[in-house]
Amino acid sequence: MTKEELERKVEVFVNASPMNYVSEEEALAPDCIGLKMYEPPIWGYGTADDKMFAEFQKKEAVGPQFLLPGQWLGEAKSVISFFLPFTEQVKKSNGILKEEPSKEWLHARIEGQKFVMAVCRYIKELLEADGMQCVIPAEDSRFHSVTKSGHGQEDLWQGSSYTSNWSERHVAYLCGLGTFGLSKGLITEKGMAGRLGSLIVSGSFEPRKREYTGIYDYCTRCGACVRRCPAKAISLEAGKDHEKCEAFLGKTKETYKTHMGCGKCQTKVPCESKIPLLKTK
Repeated sequence: MTKEELERKVEVFVNASPMNYVSEEEALAPDCIGLKMYEPPIWGYGTADDKMFAEFQKKEAVGPQFLLPGQWLGEAKSVISFFLPFTEQVKKSNGILKEEPSKEWLHARIEGQKFVMAVCRYIKELLEADGMQCVIPAEDSRFHSVTKSGHGQEDLWQGSSYTSNWSERHVAYLCGLGTFGLSKGLITEKGMAGRLGSLIVSGSFEPRKREYTGIYDYCTRCGACVRRCPAKAISLEAGKDHEKCEAFLGKTKETYKTHMGCGKCQTKVPCESKIPLLKTK
């Protein structure tokens, strides 16, 4: 299966799947019924033996717990990464409110993440039907993540916090999709407001060229995300404070019970839907 065939089939799936639309049973409000959460994805590709994967095992990157593609799948040859941009309706709704997440954003965060995994499974189904082996790290039994220090993997990961053994953002960076922003999200050609997914496959796909050399090349450090953050968790000097961010998300969980989210740093900012204009010297 070629890239073009894969991408075309997935675009049809994203536009047609009922899972990409909020059902009446799920809707937090009547005006959320039928909400489309995602537009079709943009794609990144990398080779499984890219030396950058080993760089991710350094403490200043993801950490030594990061598993290489070959550790997930012995026959790994390529890594596929994709970014699903949120629809304009989702983004605009969350840009209006200053502190509270919009109901549309909450759906895109919770039901939307379920759909990201459905897209991963659909890609896996397509490629396996074509004779390839595939692993979805985020859905694999070996996948682990940890938020606060001392929770979950403190012995294995030596007290590391806010990390995992497979980072969608770092993998997307390697696969040519974009660079990090001050808020630690990934700025792609379709901006930052959306979700990432990835697969490791035994088939060979030509890697996407990285149009950047630094991890923050697309971030202008304009400070818009600093001003938008209701948790005061982002600063120009220190970047993102994960504990403050998590504490605020916890409050939204208390309020909405079945949902949680924020996303203010991804909406109503220059990098919401595109790569912001970098000032030249």
